[in-house]
Amino acid sequence: MLVNLGVVEVDATEVTSGSANSGLSWSHIDKTQLYTNGFIFNENSTKVLLGLKKRGLGCGFYNGFGGKVNPGETPADAALRELQEEAGISSNLAHAGTLLFTSAADPKLHHIEIYRGDDWSGEITESEEMRPEWFRVPSYARSGVIPTSAIKEWSDVPGEDGLRTVPFGQMWADDRFWFHLLVAKRPFIGRVDFGEPLVKGDLNSAPLLKWWFGEVNGKGADG
Repeated sequence: MLVNLGVVEVDATEVTSGSANSGLSWSHIDKTQLYTNGFIFNENSTKVLLGLKKRGLGCGFYNGFGGKVNPGETPADAALRELQEEAGISSNLAHAGTLLFTSAADPKLHHIEIYRGDDWSGEITESEEMRPEWFRVPSYARSGVIPTSAIKEWSDVPGEDGLRTVPFGQMWADDRFWFHLLVAKRPFIGRVDFGEPLVKGDLNSAPLLKWWFGEVNGKGADG
């Protein structure tokens, strides 16, 4: 099924969609910036390495490791570089999905290529930008969209394995729509438009206006 995400038409099967108001159109795009975001899992995807962002956009949120794609770089090259710079490790990264998002406070399109790795080499190290931490992937994060009840009931107390579960309440609001696809290695694509920040100057507080996420049909998310 071809789905129009405002800037591209994709052949994908819908997983979830919604909007703050019925009939809301996708936001206008002035320009596009390409980014990457990489997630490291253990062999059976029961643990994921996330980083606490220490500065800049997303400060105080947990996320994968990534950033802007520099001129002359491919997204795959940039993903490896960012992982090394932010966590001190390398991995055999595979493309997992594509995320498009805009913010009312920043009208450019953030085009993010998502990668995942199931191995790594080197010593996981805190950097100036990110503080890495392993989290347990709970069962509800494997089967579908993360329920809001799980986010509200999240406990900061580590389990018997010494790990906390993935802190969706301290992550970007759209992560709960596609994280299970990342865990299951199901290629995905999605778009989300954020509104004006609820706290002036704090882009992290921006509410969701419109979103659509789906599993890519055929060749996979990287075409």
